Amino acid sequence: MATGDPIVRHVVTFGRVLREVGLEVGPGRVIDGLRALDAVDLTRQEDVYFALRQTLVSRQDELDLFDRAFLAWFLRAPVIPPQRLVKPVPQLQRLADTLADKGSGEEVGGDDPLELGASGQELLREKDFGEMSADEFRRVRRLMLEIARRRPQRSSRRRTADPRGELLDMRRMIRKSLRTGGDAVDRAFRTRKRVPRKLVVLCDVSGSMDSYARALLLFLHAVVGSGSGVEAFAFGTRLSRLTPDLGTRDPEAALEKCTAAVVDWGSGTRIGASLKEFNDTWGKRALSRGAVVVVVSDGWEREDPALVGREMAKIGRAAYAVVWVNPLKGNPEYQPLAGGMRAALPHVDRFLAGHNLRSLEELAAVLAGIERRHAA
Repeated sequence: MATGDPIVRHVVTFGRVLREVGLEVGPGRVIDGLRALDAVDLTRQEDVYFALRQTLVSRQDELDLFDRAFLAWFLRAPVIPPQRLVKPVPQLQRLADTLADKGSGEEVGGDDPLELGASGQELLREKDFGEMSADEFRRVRRLMLEIARRRPQRSSRRRTADPRGELLDMRRMIRKSLRTGGDAVDRAFRTRKRVPRKLVVLCDVSGSMDSYARALLLFLHAVVGSGSGVEAFAFGTRLSRLTPDLGTRDPEAALEKCTAAVVDWGSGTRIGASLKEFNDTWGKRALSRGAVVVVVSDGWEREDPALVGREMAKIGRAAYAVVWVNPLKGNPEYQPLAGGMRAALPHVDRFLAGHNLRSLEELAAVLAGIERRHAA
């Protein structure tokens, strides 16, 4: 199909609709969908449906959302608007249930409104970081640890034993054949190991992000503690590497080290200059090559927004996927009108909120579910 074909525009827009309801549909999957449509009869509704379902849906729990979106978009059928899909974190849910069973009265005073209702932990997950008290931050830390354990994965060059693997393990097969007189009765297979992918997080600590900086640094501390291959940076008017400072086990000590190391904490915002410093210094060391890059910022740039676009384009060419987290997006009336935000969005694979625990759960689900390059 040609680029200007109405069907191409129709399918691309349908992909955006699926992303809005929570399906992981990136440019790669849309291209696969268009290729599938080239191979079927477009006059047959059944062929179009299954061609798109095969290429745009990867999980069984997404089928209902896809079906309702297909009916509404292609057939104009009246359906109930689908709820946005937020993949649950089983470990986090078990932890929250355990804490709820123990009772929130052990940690929260009698006047705390979180004691009212079914679960204080559930209310805490929905509360905006900018409205949390110091005691609530202490309780949030444990939940952040569970969220941060969900890392993007990649296939390693090393292989491991797997009965469903695609490659014969000749050494193990020959060793097993000694039990049967040299006959290879039992076949052994291998497959590539799954290991954590590199993760780079750039966090805005300027004055406009001050109300969210503490919570986001706690999240950074949890991510750095989740294993190797994580790099954390902070920027305001300049770029500061925080990975060594966040390496300590005590989060409070880590926060003190970070505030001491970042001399421009709470100052102005120079997103473009900070991204340029990252590309010139760390990009040349291939830090972002093949990594998932997460930028946490509200997008307020006090200098030239075009510089933000140029530097984000460089990051996008090197990175496996680019995710932008904006705490302001948690407001239903938010519009990306800031110059820096508008310049960055064309080079971003997923644009997410980051204003509460629920949004961080969604971020963890997106990171863990990235399957192909720029298909976040």
